[in-house]
Amino acid sequence: MIDARLGLETPDDPGFEAFSDAVAAVARLQELYKTASRFLCEKFSAAMGDGPPEIRVRAYYPEVRLTTKSYGSVDTRLSFGHVVEPGRYATTITRPDLFAHYLTQQLELLIQNHNMPVQVGYSLTPMPVHFAVANDAAITVPQEGGAEFTLRDFFDVPELQTTNDDIVNGHGFTYEDGAHPLAPFTAQRVDYSLARLAHYTATAPEHFQNHVLFTNYQFYVEEFEAYARKMLADPNSGYTSFVGTGNVEITDPDAPLEVPAKLPQMPTFHLKREGGAGITLVNIGVGPSNAKTATDHIAVLRPHAWLMVGHCAGLRNTQRLGDFVLAHGYLREDHVLDDDLPVWMPIPALAEIQVALEEAVADVTEYNGYDLKRIMRTGTVATIDNRNWELRDHSGPVQRLSQSRAIALDMESATIAANGFRFRVPYGTLLCVSDKPLHGELKLPGMASEFYKTQVAQHLLIGIRAMEKLREMPLERIHSRKLRSFEETAFL
Repeated sequence: MIDARLGLETPDDPGFEAFSDAVAAVARLQELYKTASRFLCEKFSAAMGDGPPEIRVRAYYPEVRLTTKSYGSVDTRLSFGHVVEPGRYATTITRPDLFAHYLTQQLELLIQNHNMPVQVGYSLTPMPVHFAVANDAAITVPQEGGAEFTLRDFFDVPELQTTNDDIVNGHGFTYEDGAHPLAPFTAQRVDYSLARLAHYTATAPEHFQNHVLFTNYQFYVEEFEAYARKMLADPNSGYTSFVGTGNVEITDPDAPLEVPAKLPQMPTFHLKREGGAGITLVNIGVGPSNAKTATDHIAVLRPHAWLMVGHCAGLRNTQRLGDFVLAHGYLREDHVLDDDLPVWMPIPALAEIQVALEEAVADVTEYNGYDLKRIMRTGTVATIDNRNWELRDHSGPVQRLSQSRAIALDMESATIAANGFRFRVPYGTLLCVSDKPLHGELKLPGMASEFYKTQVAQHLLIGIRAMEKLREMPLERIHSRKLRSFEETAFL
């Protein structure tokens, strides 16, 4: 369709349609998205071969709208699935094929809780050509200057003001027409993160599961692969396949898992289960910057929980190498989230996660009750941004650690927990003590005891077992009101 008045060529717009059936609404979203993205792909391919189009080409993201005029009788015990007060609400949608289950679930709750249909049509937000062609491996968008014409003169490109986190940061975001957001992320923000995930992890977003483990050591990757192969060999495990870096997927427990010659920054592996109920392991490496990067982008997939299972420094003389630390509080000196989540903001422990982790430790180690204190301590975990803090004057850092009652120190856990709090993703931390710098046991070769080696081998299994316990919980129990602010989006 050519609009000479606006100087645009766009796909035909069928207008908005009301849906009282969530499945039908998602089907329409998929149809609209496919039409828009295919239109841009075709126009872009033609431009690369024949030169720039005669008129600007534009397609829009699909959108879901809801307008309410009364408060109604919504069950306020629910933390999601309803809007807070009367008004106009909307969200732009991308990749409805990838998010079909999530969208169906969220729209179904919205329709039921408000007893009214949702409207589905095209939004006013242009779809950047980069994101439209991302699903077609045969098409690549050249860098600025790589084409014979300036791309942004004829196609829409990503815009920073629509890829920020105003919604989750509570900055009063509204759409161009004044509608309040239905979902925590805009379509452009989601598209941006999907592209970043593929870059950093070298696995497609389609493989990510709803339960995510983060670690900072390669050893856990090896243990995860061994566990995955064991599960694939068990026809009753419920797990269906294992995906490695480079999107290599196996269903045979004895099949080779080829490792790419060039590893990504954050190697990622997926033990898949029907409905995304499996487990994803991300080796984020060391440091709060990596921890923030990973969680910034995985958050758009709306996982049901993420946990940190890595190594830490024990700060108490009574701890041994190999002891476990269950975080119930965080001292945040990572500094990477200061602008998004002030350090004075409390990051509470979540009861459901804490209980699942403690029960998992008991299940795997076969210690119970008071005996668990022999191998596990609960307390504050400090996260810092300087790995070599030991080389500076100790008086300041040690005083702060003592005042906070910290029992362990690392470089990732508080960042992952804080971003979980910020993005409304349930979070938790179980660490393994690998050194005791305040007590003369530095992280040096040859210092690992047999106890430590045994504990490390069990550590990943504990994380997996905790996730399996969380998988059995009702969704509304895990995604409770504890993570929601005064005014929240209807979608998780």
